[in-house]
Amino acid sequence: MEFSTQTNAAPNQIKTAALAVGVFAEGQLTQPAQLLDQACNGALSRVVKSEFPGKAGTQTLLRNLDGIAAERIILIGLGKQDSYNSKIHANAELAFAKYCIQAQVAEGVSTLASLDYQETGIRQRAQIAATAAGQATYHYDATLGKENRNKPAKLKKIAQWVSRGDAAQAKLGLQAGQAIGNGMQLTRLLGDLPGNVCTPTYLGQTAKKLSKEFKTLKAEVLGLKQIQDLKMNAFLSVAKGSDEPPAFIVLKYTPPAGKTKTARGKKPYVLVGKGITFDSGGISIKPGANMDEMKYDMCGAASVLGAMRAVAELELNHSVIGVIPACENLPSGRANKPGDVVTSMSGQTIEILNTDAEGRLVLCDALTYVERFKPQAVIDIATLTGACVVALGHVNTGLFSPNDELATQLQTAGRQTNDPAWRLPLDEAYQEQLRSNFADMANIGGPPAGSVTAACFLSRYTKAYDWAHLDIAGTAWRSGKEKGASGRPVPLLIQFLLNQN
Repeated sequence: MEFSTQTNAAPNQIKTAALAVGVFAEGQLTQPAQLLDQACNGALSRVVKSEFPGKAGTQTLLRNLDGIAAERIILIGLGKQDSYNSKIHANAELAFAKYCIQAQVAEGVSTLASLDYQETGIRQRAQIAATAAGQATYHYDATLGKENRNKPAKLKKIAQWVSRGDAAQAKLGLQAGQAIGNGMQLTRLLGDLPGNVCTPTYLGQTAKKLSKEFKTLKAEVLGLKQIQDLKMNAFLSVAKGSDEPPAFIVLKYTPPAGKTKTARGKKPYVLVGKGITFDSGGISIKPGANMDEMKYDMCGAASVLGAMRAVAELELNHSVIGVIPACENLPSGRANKPGDVVTSMSGQTIEILNTDAEGRLVLCDALTYVERFKPQAVIDIATLTGACVVALGHVNTGLFSPNDELATQLQTAGRQTNDPAWRLPLDEAYQEQLRSNFADMANIGGPPAGSVTAACFLSRYTKAYDWAHLDIAGTAWRSGKEKGASGRPVPLLIQFLLNQN
């Protein structure tokens, strides 16, 4: 997809296959709509008055209006003007892109980013527009037969109509939004692929492909022997139940020449993604219903790879490292058993009371490993607990951090990108639930505050650096008729990193 700005013509003079124009509730025309209405002698306002009230989420198509150069005008309802926000804007841009794809047009122009709201600048509005268009163009057909594959979309270009004075900032926003959209597409594809395709080895191959595509990325994939040498026994205890070999993936981004920051900025930001490519629960096996969705238990890993792709495309000016412990969690004669005790890379021992609480076992060794990078901050991303879904549903990602500044920065980035996170507690009192008579800690703390005690477990391995944990169990994918990976929290992660520039 190619994104650009349109500044050299009034809306009525823009020659395009499809022109998106917003209408507020009760027929209130936006400024671009007013310009179009004047050019077509009020035809637009008459249509709006008679049949299009401008309710948010609605749209209607107009063709062949006198005085209008565009082949089609797509009126998009924006709701009440005083309630207009980035979420409605994103949905409007998404609807326009989807229309263009459905109509099989090759290009379109949107006027929506020119509309101001909530003190958001043109750069952020353009970024939201490009991200939404990227979401619209994703479709999954990797494992479909030829007869069931979608026709390739003809849509190749979308321009944003903005003023000349806003063009430079809009272009920066479009670049960021395009990179985020591309990262989300990779994340969604990896999540949607079945577990027999997207194995730990496949994730490692994906990292290596990215390093070939972007010279600023360098991939290293550690195999079983190397993982054993590192004494990652918690991670290995999960992996040993499967015939698929584990992979420990390290993907390093180094800024191109001339973009390295000062000494403080040279400390890398580290993203750690849970990569359980299929989670049966192990010996503590899950119910059969909906177990197919456990192919999504590697969405933390997928979001790290998607984010690293976006980082490289944007050529950020500080170092970023992605780390992924990847394996399957299956029952077998070699698998973890409830009551087993393992020694993590840190030397701390863990009593495994539930083999389905495996994500924290692979993450704890990864969180110990990343100490060697002396990071500026570490953010782990994991589909960690069903308890987080109970607490927050499918709207907010669960955010945990003992660092108020880091937590605030992540929440701000989430709000900026419509990828929200809600901070949950990490009080020391919850740690008591992890007490074990036979090891330094248990891997579960019982039903109460399950997402909190999982984060408390991870916190025991993060004393050497600033750290935050994102529990994406409720936001990484959708179930039901629209089943599929969401691409979250790539927008939040990239905005966080952009804000560090």
